[in-house]
This record gives sequence, structure tokens and C-alpha cells, in this order.
Amino acid sequence: MELKLGKYIGHTIEIIYIDRAQRISQRLITVRRIEAGIIRAYCHKQQGPRIFRIEQILAATPATRRCIG
Repeated sequence: MELKLGKYIGHTIEIIYIDRAQRISQRLITVRRIEAGIIRAYCHKQQGPRIFRIEQILAATPATRRCIG
């Protein structure tokens, strides 16, 4: 599934993500940049910058809850 995430640059979204260890997690991220199949974002769960591979994102939607931090 190809996700069209370019429209979310600068916005906060919720994603369901599968990591390298095949664990599924739900994250609230603020998208900073998208380049070469990766998203550079601020992760509100980890409270810092993170890199997410687009092919590992199972679902994405605009954030519906308020972000603190």
C-alpha cells in the first residue's frame, strides 16, 4: 500500500507502525520531512526526533487528540 503522506509535512498525524523487531505500535508524530522512502518526524511518544520507513507504516490519519510537548 502506497501512502500519500506529503500533504502532512508540518502536521501531526497518528500512525500504526511495525518496527524492525516486528512489533506494532501506535505513534503520534509531527512530520518534518519526507525523502527517499523515509519520514523524519518528531515522535511525541519518545519525545524526540525519529525516522520512520514509509513501507513500515500500516496506517496513517490526521491527529484527533491534542499534542502536549
